[in-house]
This record gives sequence, C-alpha cells and structure tokens, in this order.
Amino acid sequence: MKILYTAEALATGDGRNGLARTTDGKVDVNLATPKELGGSGEGTNPEQLFAAGYAACFHSALRLVGKAAKANIDDSAVGAKVSIGPNDAGGFQLAVTLEISLPHLPRDEAQALADKAHAVCPYSNATRGNIDVDIIVTED
Repeated sequence: MKILYTAEALATGDGRNGLARTTDGKVDVNLATPKELGGSGEGTNPEQLFAAGYAACFHSALRLVGKAAKANIDDSAVGAKVSIGPNDAGGFQLAVTLEISLPHLPRDEAQALADKAHAVCPYSNATRGNIDVDIIVTED
C-alpha cells in the first residue's frame, strides 16, 4: 500500500478511563467508560470516536461515488451507531449501523450509491468480515 497519510494518537490511563490525544493536538479528549458498561460516562469513549470517524469517512466515500455518478448528493448525511457487546470467546465485539440520507434521490439510486460507498470507504474495507455493518438508506 502506498501510504498517503498517517494519523497518530496516544491513549494513557487505564484505556477506557484516561486521556487520548493525537500527536498534532487536534484531538485531545478525556476518556470514560459509559454508564451502561459500569463507568461514570463523564468523558468520551472509543465507540463514540469510532462512530464519528466511520460516519465522516463513509460520508466522504458517498460523496465521491455520488459525484462520479453525477447524482444530486446535496444535503446528504451519514449517521453511525456503534454498539458493543460480549462475544462467545469471553471478550467483546462491535456492530455498526450506518444511516444514509440522500434526500434528492429515489430510494433505489440512493441504495446503489450507498452500496458503492461501502465498497470504497476505508472503514468499511477495514471492518468487512470482522464486524456486522448494516447499511440503512433512510426515507426522507
């Protein structure tokens, strides 16, 4: 792979409770385990950061394939839900739901673009076969 960009971050503390910061200082957050997992919930958590990153990355891929198809992608949006739960090995696993809004396109065309974006998006490529990712095109 020809590397075009590398992001670098460091997490300190006990993982889910501590700090996370990128080397350039643009991300600098307090981490806290969610209340639902027994924590204080008074900071962000890895699932929130992953959801924000996946939503942004997928939206970029959607806009790329939409532009190539000369589709009206005005007012498009992508929401991401990242869930965590136990797996059969005694650890934890993630599941993702992406909600795609393409309000100016017929549903079938919107679904086709969402499917193409799923093939292009680096987050989708990284997670494919590893976690469940549901793509839902919303009715606007």
